Amino acid sequence: MLTHSTRRWLAGLGVAGAFVAASASPAVAQETKPQLSIYFGDNTIATDTTGKIDGTILYSTAPVVLQGVTVRYDYRDLAGKATLTEEGESADDCTSPEKGILVCTERFEVGIEDGWGLGGLAPVVIAPTDAAKEGDVGALKVTLSADGFDAVSHEAKVRVGEGVDLAGADPIAVSGRPGAKISAPLKVSNAGETPAKGVSVVFFNDYGIQADKRYSNCTYVDNSLRSCTFDQELAKGASYSTPLEYRIAKDAYAPGFEYGEHNWMTIAEYEDFRSYLETNGFSLGKPGDGDVLTLSEAGKSARGVQADKNPDNNWSHVEVTVTGKNGTDLAAIGDDVKGAAGAKVTATVGFRNNGPATLDYTRGNSSVTHMTVGIPTGVTVVEAPETCAPVEGDQYGELGEAGGRQYRCIPSPFIKAGDEEKVTFGLRIDKVIPDAAGTVKVNVPCECDGGFYADLKPANDTAKILVNATGGDGGQGGGDDDGGLPVTGQSTGLIAGLGALLLAAGVGGYLVAKRRRTRFVA
Repeated sequence: MLTHSTRRWLAGLGVAGAFVAASASPAVAQETKPQLSIYFGDNTIATDTTGKIDGTILYSTAPVVLQGVTVRYDYRDLAGKATLTEEGESADDCTSPEKGILVCTERFEVGIEDGWGLGGLAPVVIAPTDAAKEGDVGALKVTLSADGFDAVSHEAKVRVGEGVDLAGADPIAVSGRPGAKISAPLKVSNAGETPAKGVSVVFFNDYGIQADKRYSNCTYVDNSLRSCTFDQELAKGASYSTPLEYRIAKDAYAPGFEYGEHNWMTIAEYEDFRSYLETNGFSLGKPGDGDVLTLSEAGKSARGVQADKNPDNNWSHVEVTVTGKNGTDLAAIGDDVKGAAGAKVTATVGFRNNGPATLDYTRGNSSVTHMTVGIPTGVTVVEAPETCAPVEGDQYGELGEAGGRQYRCIPSPFIKAGDEEKVTFGLRIDKVIPDAAGTVKVNVPCECDGGFYADLKPANDTAKILVNATGGDGGQGGGDDDGGLPVTGQSTGLIAGLGALLLAAGVGGYLVAKRRRTRFVA
């Protein structure tokens, strides 16, 4: 059974990296037909348990709606080791035409909106047989078919391991000003009756919680701690801890709150999760160059294949209250374009974080600000960004829909101090009107998630889009770009995308829930 918090984290990857994804949309739009692919994670299941739940993840190179979707599971290579059955809460119909084959049919159409994919298709229970023993391994071949598309397949590895029960500790609360050092002890217990032959822990910390030391048995992405592996045996019923030093980022927002999460895994489960990340094009980073971080005084032992029998108690977290004052100035970026009647031009607009604080909303997958774009008179939008939808009154169109006069855009959930986020509108000049002006506004009120309303300089929240201006650059920045990534400095897509994937670490083989649709709330 998934905990409430796990279900919330897995509710979907949201709009993480949406502005980055928008830069690739013209290339995707040129494809005559979307290309499908699937993924099913490697799984390690514990003996003497009811197994784990997992589901197929479907990807498409462009938004698509599929009919007649079936998922075929071929687990004949696992004969005598593991079985697959339909997950009880699933709305899918599954049949077994022959031993070792399970075919599940989706009752409804299946839609994919963006490149993050759709998880949780045809969830199944992967369970050990009574005869299964530690070290058993086999292949699981998954094939997805849909009307009008060629079938796509993926092969996953299923291992059987000895059952253990790792448990996280109670939450830890600390506080400090931006730039201050903090200590948050790392604790884990072996709540089971079997020694744990080595453990790993995966971290998802907000941007403001940064590593102060870099241990050789831990991995790091920039200043973020991502994982640690301990080649130590945890005795049954015993608890272990080690000091872990952090530093609050100098550009953390204050007064504010930063949240850190970590999840304990067996070595085998960590290998499964690392494979999942690498398949999605992400890495847990590089090892540090410092000392080895150890858990108390436990001795080393040979590793075996193990799986956690109760993943729900593996999580722990640290709560950091950031004191002092460290605010942010978001400034709108306009553009100034020129052209004759009938010409097509591009207006690149957005906003800049002038700092001094970074805004990080990745945990809630909500936008750092709400932005509107008003189109100048005399021009027509012929190409709209995939992160912007036309709006008229309280009626919203589709993301990426051309022809609007007013647009509401969805920025990403992270912007570092000093960085910019921009989107590009393709405009056709219908009539030359000197000094035709539109507007770009940030920090626009909205009864929806996210948004930033404590701006240090509200006066620069609006910029102009000028067409055939007769004076100087009234656009306050912007200008045509080369179509590259619209984010300068540290990649928003890397932080948001990797963060979203790391949130799935606590599943330990459980299904990734079907992601929610992006909705505007007026």
